Amino acid sequence: MRGDRYKWIALSNTTLGVLMATLDASIVIISLPAIFRGIGLDPLAPGNIGYLLWMILGYLLVQAVLVVALGRLGDMFGRVRLYNLGFAIFSVASLALSLDPFTKDAGALWLIGWRFVQAFGGAMLTANSAAILTDAFPTSQRGMALGVNQVTALAGQFLGLVAGGVLAVIDWRAVFWVSVPFGVLGTIWSYRSLREVGTPRKARIDWASNLTFVAGTTGILVAITYGIQPYGGHPTGWGNPLVLGGLGGGLLALVAFCLVEARVAEPMLDLKLMRIRSFMAGNLATLLTAISRGGLQFMLIIWLQGIWLPLRGYDFEETPLWAGIYILPLTAGFLIAGPVSGHLSDRYGSRAFATGGLVITAMSFVGFMMLPVDFAYPPFALLLLVCGIGMGMFSAPNTSSIMGSVPPGSRGVASGMRATFQNSGSALSIGVFFSLMIAGLATTLPATLTAGLVGHGVPASAAAHVANLPPVSTLFAAFLGDNPIGHLLSSTGVMAMLPAHDLAVLTGKRFFPELISGPFHRGLVTVFISATVMALIAASASALRGGGGQHSEPAPAEHKEAQV
Repeated sequence: MRGDRYKWIALSNTTLGVLMATLDASIVIISLPAIFRGIGLDPLAPGNIGYLLWMILGYLLVQAVLVVALGRLGDMFGRVRLYNLGFAIFSVASLALSLDPFTKDAGALWLIGWRFVQAFGGAMLTANSAAILTDAFPTSQRGMALGVNQVTALAGQFLGLVAGGVLAVIDWRAVFWVSVPFGVLGTIWSYRSLREVGTPRKARIDWASNLTFVAGTTGILVAITYGIQPYGGHPTGWGNPLVLGGLGGGLLALVAFCLVEARVAEPMLDLKLMRIRSFMAGNLATLLTAISRGGLQFMLIIWLQGIWLPLRGYDFEETPLWAGIYILPLTAGFLIAGPVSGHLSDRYGSRAFATGGLVITAMSFVGFMMLPVDFAYPPFALLLLVCGIGMGMFSAPNTSSIMGSVPPGSRGVASGMRATFQNSGSALSIGVFFSLMIAGLATTLPATLTAGLVGHGVPASAAAHVANLPPVSTLFAAFLGDNPIGHLLSSTGVMAMLPAHDLAVLTGKRFFPELISGPFHRGLVTVFISATVMALIAASASALRGGGGQHSEPAPAEHKEAQV
């Protein structure tokens, strides 16, 4: 009985841990305008876009880079020990973020630095939570437990959007305060209640593998971050020698990592796990699904905040909060389908549910593509719900299949690898889909914007200057709930010269949405076609995992206790 109670404690605590880790990954997205106003910095000024990107991507980058190593350390020194320490680090970093004593550039650097520390603690949580649950639950209940845990983690990404919008209205520091009491509670609770069920495997730390893996993944993800930014008169930075060097150097470092791993006696990442068909197929599906899901998240935010909500009379400053609220059917779909599919996959297997969920997700992407830019909300909400159900159907069975396919002694590194594929996909999605959208806007937006501005009294030279600014500024303005036209015109000095009527039209709620709707929709179609293709490839990989794939193992510790 004592052991049976422990597994539910483990589920409750680890679910709180991954909820906090994923919620904080997205909570700053909606609250960035309030945060930057609080430290007195314009995030859309050309010299400050780097701060903006690092606030969004830095957290994801740290998690993607470190989760494998932290999962491996959990196998070596104890998964619960690493998990508990992660909760403590996460709590300290959340407190430090809320106490930022600086303003301007120094204030931004303080926040970015402590976001790295917070992400390090969050990586300890996500790297070991699935392994702790796999140790605690028997095979017959593992899908249900991992379903609750992983779907809560996915829901946290979208709940963070709503929480950020609500808390930013109160105070920008409240965005970070909210994590402190939950972090402290979770830390005390985990230290008092969790115990090591698996047996740690003592081994030497493989420094060469760790260094080459960190260098490779960091180089690629940092290059992607700077690839979004304009360079040398081009709308994106993919021609920047530093970006190309980062991509090339990162790939070479990962090749070196694979060579080192194949030769060391105790590798950081056991590449033999990739020979397990269920493990390899599940992780490939995880990567592609994370990319498509990240693209969906950011495109929906820009769509709602930049076009749909202003056309319905919402002020640009209000759109971040309401965008999070209008996306809630997606979270509802996660929460409905995840635990149910996890429970059913325990009885009927993972492949059908995971593969079927991805097919449903791909169909919802096609549905979004067919909607007009100024859509009616009921069909949009229905598509969100269907998409959430599809992703929830995939996530829990897929995670159960991955974790159940490896030997018990490799669950920490397996959990870390799964989290790395997921976090890397989220970071890659920003680079991939923002680049697709920016490239699409760069071909049509300048002429459309020039004609619209000149038609309302803006001098041709000033209109041409505004129209030829990098589209990334326009996208980020809409993304942050700022009036894009007002922001662009403020840099030209012509606002005071314009007639009051023309100025009111240009900076009103309809001019920008109606102006950008055509170019945006063309970019949106490109994005959703790409996301649909990725989801279908992921479904194919999921179908190839096989019908079984569960690693045989002895009865979990709690059942042994019950037998005694």
